[in-house]
Amino acid sequence: MANNSGGGVVTAQGSRRPVAPYLAVGLSTIATGIAARRHIRRNLETIEEAIHAAISVCGINMPVKLVALAEGALTGFTDEIFDIPHKIAASDLFIDIPGEETAHLAGLARHYGVYIVAQCKARWPEIMRDRFFNTLFVISPAGEVVHKAAKNHVWCRERSCTPHDVYDRWVAHFGDGLDAFFPVLRTPDIGNIGTICCSDGEYPEAVRALAFNGAEVVYRPSEAMPMTGSSYPGGGSWMIQNRAHAEFNSVFMLCPNIGPVYLSPGSRHPVDIAGGNSHIVDYRGNIMSYSASAANTMTSAVIDIEALRQFRAMNLNSNWLKDMRTELFRKMYDRAIHPKNLWLADEPAGHAAVDEIYRSNIEKLYQSRVWERPATDHRGAVFQPSDDLPADEAWQRTKALWQPWD
Repeated sequence: MANNSGGGVVTAQGSRRPVAPYLAVGLSTIATGIAARRHIRRNLETIEEAIHAAISVCGINMPVKLVALAEGALTGFTDEIFDIPHKIAASDLFIDIPGEETAHLAGLARHYGVYIVAQCKARWPEIMRDRFFNTLFVISPAGEVVHKAAKNHVWCRERSCTPHDVYDRWVAHFGDGLDAFFPVLRTPDIGNIGTICCSDGEYPEAVRALAFNGAEVVYRPSEAMPMTGSSYPGGGSWMIQNRAHAEFNSVFMLCPNIGPVYLSPGSRHPVDIAGGNSHIVDYRGNIMSYSASAANTMTSAVIDIEALRQFRAMNLNSNWLKDMRTELFRKMYDRAIHPKNLWLADEPAGHAAVDEIYRSNIEKLYQSRVWERPATDHRGAVFQPSDDLPADEAWQRTKALWQPWD
């Protein structure tokens, strides 16, 4: 008989085989911003070289089973930097999943027998044909796309559509449960994988939702200055958040950061927008691997899923999810802050127009007495375009930077 009380004897739980420890690798690669989908090939070449090198170098310790790319590794951040109209970016720059880019990565996944987890802005035609979403996806060792999720929160200079922006259409297609917004990939050999991206992790609820949906390893790629520039040894609030996510939710955090970015092929020098700071964190919030550099380098750490599962099972204190008083928190979310369905009928707006939406959200917090106003009003952050032309005309002129590449 099994006895689960105190220090009693317990029997094996069914016939499930234990998950063997494995190496996870996070890649930081130099990227070049794209002006057309065909330009992604150049970044794919860099990624392929990095995967060959990382598995050759790191695989001497134990098998590499999970390779993670940084946000921006495939495309850079052209749409954000140049404030490209959303429909133009959707039609000319971004990808389909599955598609030729995922097929290229699938060949590497099959060759090495690894899972590849990555990010790219992608169209979701089943939702809306003229929208793109910042998309997280996983390719299996068999070369199949086995997981796809959309970024739910974007930073103030990103015009990707989110599920919340087309909420009614999204829930009509996927429902309104956790799986609709925070799906988790359950595997027999590397554990349960959840995916968020960059700004998602600014909100404690994002990783908490993945944890409640079964996640054991959470992928959160890329964050830029100024969020990565403070504290020691580095990583700023990005690292603080990821360590907290890991500790609060008993999950591993896999956090590769983007390398220096050439804004266009005509750029003589890349701009290191993130300053490195990739890291992998264990389920107690300890930094297992850290890199101060992001110039085609890597982080790597042993992921022990069985140790995590034993920690959750045997602990009576710091496996926090087990005793959450969920009823106490529900009312916090009854009041809407950021408006939903913003881009259900209208094309996602440019940076300056969206700034006013954020200012309106700030005003809501004052009106509801969540925040108190400062004693003095000062001018806040404001978008400063690099060109005075209308956005579509400015983009047509800017594309000349890519002519030598073509």
